[in-house]
Amino acid sequence: MSADAVSLLNPTLRADACANAPVGIFDSGLGGLSMLRAVRAVLPRERLIYVADSLYAPYGEKDDDFIVDRTVAICGWLAAQGAKALVVACNTATAQSIARVRELHAIPLVGVEPGVKPAATISRSRVVGVLATQVTLRSARFQTLLDRHASDCHFLCQPGHGLVQAVERCDTSSSQLMALLESYLAPMLDAGADTLVLGCTHYPFLDRAIRDIAGERLQIVDTSVAIARQLERLLEAGGLQNDASPDPAAMPRFCSTADGGPQRQLAASLLQLDTPVEHVVIPSPHERSGT
Repeated sequence: MSADAVSLLNPTLRADACANAPVGIFDSGLGGLSMLRAVRAVLPRERLIYVADSLYAPYGEKDDDFIVDRTVAICGWLAAQGAKALVVACNTATAQSIARVRELHAIPLVGVEPGVKPAATISRSRVVGVLATQVTLRSARFQTLLDRHASDCHFLCQPGHGLVQAVERCDTSSSQLMALLESYLAPMLDAGADTLVLGCTHYPFLDRAIRDIAGERLQIVDTSVAIARQLERLLEAGGLQNDASPDPAAMPRFCSTADGGPQRQLAASLLQLDTPVEHVVIPSPHERSGT
């Protein structure tokens, strides 16, 4: 599909949309920075806008309607900024909202989901741990994923209560965090798991902590690079890839619905990106309508 065709199909996309338009990346908070890291590595020429809905993070314990409302609102805001493609870099938002966003926006859209299929492929013990939010684990989308790819695997699904909040406050190594993480991983290791699926985009920032606890006993499945490759394929198919020479000084545009301090701190410490964070107000649809 050409850029002109995409623009005609989607009235929320600016008429002058072209290959130089940005890619919008959205997460409930800071976890999607792991996806932004992968996108920058795979697609270094692309301009990026990242929105953290930190005012309402985490999504993992919110009700389904709330998650859909926030996802629709932020994807609409990104489209209004001229985004040529959207990455919903949140497993919880993808599980509950991706179908609705596809109905509203004709531009390329990529969601994320836990790497059940690759985990089932590489596990030798046929016991796989899954660390994800409660909402992701209970979603019909995740259950379908298990049914489709895990017929000969035993999956141990563990809600990662407290882990998102730890990353949101830039805690990836405190004694309290390590104790919490070990309480989740120890039963998996005791049951013979040899593979761990990171089912939340916040969790790749805990990779070192997981290694400190499990050593080499767990293969870690993080789908961020695979998602970045899928985005690359969609942009290429639509004639939307930015072919300009990458600018080493160019920074993503960082936005937050809350105080951007933790976002700037995490981006600087884990991604070596020190850039201001804009505060943005993005009301949900029912707030705009007054209902």
